Amino acid sequence: MSIFPYIYYMISSFKITNDDRQIAIYAGMVTSAFAFAEFSTGVVWGRLSDRIGRKPVLMTGLAGTGLSMLVFGFSTNLPMALLGRALGGLLNGNIGVLQTTVAEMITEKEHQPRAYAIMPFIWCLGSIIGPALGGALADPCKSYPGLFQNGTIFGRFPYLLPNLICAMILACGVVVGVLFLEETHEGRRHRRDVGLEAGQWILRQIKRSAEVVDTGSKSHDANFEESLSLLEDEEQPPGYRTTEGSPRAPCSRSTSPDRKARPQLEAAIRACKPFAMENAFSKQVLLNIGAYGILAYHTMTFDQLMPMMLSTPESDASPSLPFKFIGGFAMPTKTIGLIMSVQGAYSMFAQLFLFPVVVRRFGSLTVFRTVAVLYPLLYLVVPYLVLLPEELRMVGLSLTLLVKTTAMVLAYPSNAILLTNSAPSMLVLGAINGVAASTASLCRAFGPTVSGLIHSAGLEMGFSGLAWWSSALVCIVGAIESLWMAEGGGRLDHPHTLEDEIQVDLSEALNEDAAVVAVDGGIQCPQEACPIEGSDGKLAPRTANKEYVDAPGA
Repeated sequence: MSIFPYIYYMISSFKITNDDRQIAIYAGMVTSAFAFAEFSTGVVWGRLSDRIGRKPVLMTGLAGTGLSMLVFGFSTNLPMALLGRALGGLLNGNIGVLQTTVAEMITEKEHQPRAYAIMPFIWCLGSIIGPALGGALADPCKSYPGLFQNGTIFGRFPYLLPNLICAMILACGVVVGVLFLEETHEGRRHRRDVGLEAGQWILRQIKRSAEVVDTGSKSHDANFEESLSLLEDEEQPPGYRTTEGSPRAPCSRSTSPDRKARPQLEAAIRACKPFAMENAFSKQVLLNIGAYGILAYHTMTFDQLMPMMLSTPESDASPSLPFKFIGGFAMPTKTIGLIMSVQGAYSMFAQLFLFPVVVRRFGSLTVFRTVAVLYPLLYLVVPYLVLLPEELRMVGLSLTLLVKTTAMVLAYPSNAILLTNSAPSMLVLGAINGVAASTASLCRAFGPTVSGLIHSAGLEMGFSGLAWWSSALVCIVGAIESLWMAEGGGRLDHPHTLEDEIQVDLSEALNEDAAVVAVDGGIQCPQEACPIEGSDGKLAPRTANKEYVDAPGA
């Protein structure tokens, strides 16, 4: 987001061409490079997060984005700029992994609307701060000649400063994540996390240094310690001598397996993962991924076409209704920026306060279907705003942007909830979200390119609304698809633990009624924790006598 205000001027500084239309094409290439690269690795990062955990992948994504921004800031030609953007897409698979992390933190379906509103809220906040930061810090030698001289590094690399600041912010995010972010993957969350331990030690030190003990409290502490010593002399019931005797709900999801059982659990996960993947992409999962891609395509198209329509000069040609007309609003850049800022501020408000209420009242599926049906009507109407009388233009534009922003605020998190609830197993949630993120990235990459070509062709023929109406056709496909989508049947509708999933998956894989059984809080697996293919083509245990032994590493 931070590159949008200055990308045109950055491409112009490369001196590739003097044609404004060619500069716009190159700018689109740089913008799309990130999305194409992210598409190519989204599934890989999702699968990797299922294997090594969410936290390492998230930290790698932040660090990779910071590195790519430094490369982009030091770019002096188009190939280097493309490399910097592509590097960011290749190393950053955080969108799908973040959705998986949120899904694993939520154990009650009633909490999903509030939880899934947070990430889009942060995205909206970044969409406001990022462009403002990029526009204010780009080419500082011209903007702030008293602070930055032409002979310095910022004179040689005029677009380094905004990228450097963003990289520093990302570095802070990596430090905070390493120290305080907890792993959410069920099979990895119980492993020792040195970074998290360091963060807890820092918090303890801060808490100790912040404590101010006066004389009265010291006297009170002395009396308390004396009373405590008397209590310690008395023999306490065995169940209360240590935390081992503390009451614990038997079905609590926070209950962690003991250290001896953890290797068994991890071995069982590795054994049943391939069989969980075979059933991962069910009909509902594929429908939700397709809906996500369609949504990403036409919303990205809207975000590209609307500023173009607002900046396009007005036309004196008489319209030939109902379809043949051209022209725009002829707004200056500052006015367009103000409109976009107000839109972003409203989206933040709606994300936090409107979306949770609406979804709790009507449900994710009903909300998504309603928005999917509304979108085609919106795209059909938008081009006709230029035909409104002067005094009604701003009213019509404001209502249009209000509907569009509200629809987007409701659609994205609703789709994320539906996708999460359609996942058949927590073992493959990362892979599913990775495929969804890759699909959306590909659609976001193609959206501006395809709509830009259609818009140029439409202007040549005298149909300024052609790109909008083409997007309406895509929205109609999305609306029809939403009728086939269903809600429910996911992991939160049938609560169970990861151990239950492992038992079911391995039982099906081995054609046994109980391939995995819990013993003393642990898990027993087939010998070598891995089935093989039998002579009849069906999966069977490695040993003919079906002998079950502890998983390797126990």
